[in-house]
Amino acid sequence: MKPTPPTAAKLTYAFYDLHRPAYHAYAAARLPQEEAQLSVTQLFDLIASNWSWIMTRQCPSAWAWEKHTGAVAHRADRTPTPAEDTALLHDDLRLSIDRIATITGTDPARVTALLAAARRPQHSPTGIG
Repeated sequence: MKPTPPTAAKLTYAFYDLHRPAYHAYAAARLPQEEAQLSVTQLFDLIASNWSWIMTRQCPSAWAWEKHTGAVAHRADRTPTPAEDTALLHDDLRLSIDRIATITGTDPARVTALLAAARRPQHSPTGIG
């Protein structure tokens, strides 16, 4: 008996179950609780309504993460760097490098490089500090 392929709804739920906890934790770290919840809800509404198209993307997780971080940055009126986001996910939210790679649609080596960049001492343009 040949297995039937999963329906779009099942795939959407799988994506939701895999990504939602980390997406909400990220939003809650950057926004007030109500805004964080609203932002995540709106993101998953967007994903669900565009699921078939999103699945044609090279990396659906990267697309969703870009939309998520853009919406959170807009609501927070501040756009953190990818290195800052990676440090938040790893150091504050305690996500592993592999988990960060999964939810952001990024290669683990890039996650490691972003973490290293976030931990480098920042130097001022004058050379002081």
